[in-house]
Amino acid sequence: MKAKKTMSLLLTAAITLSSLTMSSPSMVMAEELDSIAVTYVTSPLNVPSIVEKNHSIFAENMKDLGIESVEYSDLTSGADQTQALASGDIQFLYAVGATSVILSAANGADIKIISMYSRSPKAFCLFSNDESIASPADLKGKTIAGPQGTILHELLVAYLASGDMTIDDVNFVNTTIPDAMAALSGGSADCALLAGAAAYNTASGGAHLVTNGEGLVEATIACATTNKFYTEHQDVVDKFLEAQKEVLDYMDENPDEAMEEAAEFLDLEVDAVKEMYEYYDFDMTIKDSDIEAMKSTMEFMLDTEMIEEEVDIEELVIR
Repeated sequence: MKAKKTMSLLLTAAITLSSLTMSSPSMVMAEELDSIAVTYVTSPLNVPSIVEKNHSIFAENMKDLGIESVEYSDLTSGADQTQALASGDIQFLYAVGATSVILSAANGADIKIISMYSRSPKAFCLFSNDESIASPADLKGKTIAGPQGTILHELLVAYLASGDMTIDDVNFVNTTIPDAMAALSGGSADCALLAGAAAYNTASGGAHLVTNGEGLVEATIACATTNKFYTEHQDVVDKFLEAQKEVLDYMDENPDEAMEEAAEFLDLEVDAVKEMYEYYDFDMTIKDSDIEAMKSTMEFMLDTEMIEEEVDIEELVIR
């Protein structure tokens, strides 16, 4: 009887443990995922994204975990990206501005930075067709077009601040980068905030460079997921990071091929891509300087009332 009772207790314990294992979110296995979704952002000059998709590097790595497919989202707006991440429609933001991450966290969303994507202060620029605009003071009362709540917006605020001015001293018009470029060309804006190919083409067309982000902003772009996804699928996150490194290794080992792939996709000359590429640091390591840069970005967002309360940047990052 004692043996039967012992066996019954062991069986009950085993069933209970099995039930707990199946129901606990932290114990969900990676093989339960049939696919994952990542963002595909190629602007301003996101060579790693272009190379990755061309060579299906994420997909090949995820097969090791039984994940059959990787879906790409063409969401490029930071707000749209973070919303899709929060809803679970996307698992990885592969290139999202630190501004968007901080704004999402400030609004109470579950979001974590797992690696860096790039830093490129010289790639973010303020242009004018008026060569007499050579200092922050020269911008007073001018109409400036560009995307609000972005690195370019932060660049403008930082440049104005270097001359003891604020955004209230100019007529800032919130537009997309293509619309800002068109406004400058058409004369409806005195200045335009541009990046990547738009900046390169504008400069090539003879526009006057008022300033770029060097010494003003770090232009920090990150890769992110949710803490929930990281907790439930840490092996998938680890595999994503391995794949990200594989992309960068390919670029280091095959620089000419990577430049040609980017040029073909962006419809640019290879020499133009090579010239712009020098402005970018694609090191995926989260450095102390990145943390400090994001803290500065948070201060910018507080000052411009984009957020109401501070965000703990250290807690925002998974190292």
